[in-house]
Amino acid sequence: MNDLGFDKPAAQTRVVVAMSGGVDSSVTAALMKEAGYEVVGITLQLYDHGAAVEKKGACCAGQDIYDARRVAETLDIPHYVLDYESRFRESVMEDFAESYLRGETPIPCVRCNQSVKFHDLLGQARALGADALATGHYVRREAGPDGKGQLFRAVDDSRDQSYFLFATTQDQLDFLRFPLGALPKSETRALAERFDLPVAAKPDSQDICFVPNGSYARVVERLRPGALDGGEIVDLDGKVLGRHEGIINYTIGQRRGIGVGGAGEPLYVVRIEPESHRVVVGPKAALARDVIQVGEVNWLAEEPLGRSPRAVQVKLRNTQAPVEAEVRAVGKGGAEIRLAAPQHGVSPGQAAVFYDGARVLGGGWIAEAELASAA
Repeated sequence: MNDLGFDKPAAQTRVVVAMSGGVDSSVTAALMKEAGYEVVGITLQLYDHGAAVEKKGACCAGQDIYDARRVAETLDIPHYVLDYESRFRESVMEDFAESYLRGETPIPCVRCNQSVKFHDLLGQARALGADALATGHYVRREAGPDGKGQLFRAVDDSRDQSYFLFATTQDQLDFLRFPLGALPKSETRALAERFDLPVAAKPDSQDICFVPNGSYARVVERLRPGALDGGEIVDLDGKVLGRHEGIINYTIGQRRGIGVGGAGEPLYVVRIEPESHRVVVGPKAALARDVIQVGEVNWLAEEPLGRSPRAVQVKLRNTQAPVEAEVRAVGKGGAEIRLAAPQHGVSPGQAAVFYDGARVLGGGWIAEAELASAA
């Protein structure tokens, strides 16, 4: 049994590596090559570097494709660039824009994993006769007692990306491998230098790949002309406090840059009403929510999610720590979460990801939330 869990020599195990041109995926390819596996690198061109965005060095366009090719040459492995522009625009960018227009706060990286990286790219890997698809995500995959893959948080909490991978299906998880899940970022950097990779000193990308310099509104307006139509900013009683220049400039829980001030008490975005183009603001206490409805639930635990409540820990944003909760199945593909204590800033469009300690049990997309005591 080799290190990836296959009952054959490493040299007879073909591994496709998703190469974005960054340090993490490049080190992943180098580790697989060093371990003796037959490695093939694939980079997806996801958008036109000049037309779709105005950001140099954005993931999977322009410079990054060039960097991935240089790494492949350094490692002496085959490397292919596949044009997925139209697929990425339809499945990720268009969904991103529509989500903002609905008053939600989308996570395009999850949609990209769902529809492109772990669906289309995984299919390409299988078509190439690969035994596994390896990526540079900081998350752990371990084989359970039945041999099926289980998903766990990365050893380095500061780099953990499990929140973004909640939608990974069991079939995909059985095919995927994550060689960096047990490493801190500092060790990954050291490995990049040891392998003498041309991207060893390349900085990490801090923005969503197709969003230039963090300007979400600019991208949405480009995709949906008229998205910056103005409207009213009102308090919880409907009193007009001011005006805004587009609901896409606001997210639930936002405090800074609202454009209006409170009478001695900070104001937060409590609700966005896309139909009337209104932004509703109020005190922090008005953000408290403890009952959350989620849809498109993906469940990875052995025992199916049933109608009876199950104790879990749940992450409601990637930057928040998991909190205690109970979850139960409702409707078709949905679930209801009851938090042990109210949380602030729960936003539709974000993900609710379920954990049992370090293990990822699954998750779903937040549709709505309320405070039980106020219902």
